[in-house]
Amino acid sequence: MEKIYGQFDLETIEKLADIINKKELSELTISSGDNTITLKGKKCVPPMPVVAAAPAQAQFPVESTLAESEASMAEEVSGKIVKSPIVGTFYSAPSPDKPPFVKTGDEVKKGDVIMIIESMKLMNEIQSEFDGTVEQILVSDGQAVEYDQPIMVIK
Repeated sequence: MEKIYGQFDLETIEKLADIINKKELSELTISSGDNTITLKGKKCVPPMPVVAAAPAQAQFPVESTLAESEASMAEEVSGKIVKSPIVGTFYSAPSPDKPPFVKTGDEVKKGDVIMIIESMKLMNEIQSEFDGTVEQILVSDGQAVEYDQPIMVIK
C-alpha cells in the first residue's frame, strides 16, 4: 500500500517530480481542496536575455542617461553588487507574514538565500554569490526588477 500525503499519493508525487526535472522547473505547487504540496527542483539557470538591435533612429537619449547613472552609481557604491538574474518581482521575504531573508547590516555567506524573484508565477530563491555584510538594498519589496538590475550591495 502506498503512503498518502494529504490527498496526494506517492505515484502522483513522483510524476510531479519527473515533470519538474524534465521541464527544469525550480518549484511546482499543486492544491487539491485544503491540501497543498510544493515540490522544489534544482535551481534553474536564468535564460539568456534576447536582445534585438534597435534601429539608429529609434534610440532615445534616456539610454545614455541610464548608462551614465549606472556608471556613477558604480563609482559611488563600494562593495559587490548583487544583480537580478531574471526579470520579475522582488520579494525580501518568503511570505508577507515572515521576516525578510536579509536586512541592511546582516552578515551573509555565499549560498545563503537573500531574496525571491517571482517570474511567470514561479518563486525563484536567489542565493548570495558573495560573503559579507549587506550594505544597501536598492529596491523595495514588491518592486518589478529587470534582468541584470542592481538589487543589493554586499561589502
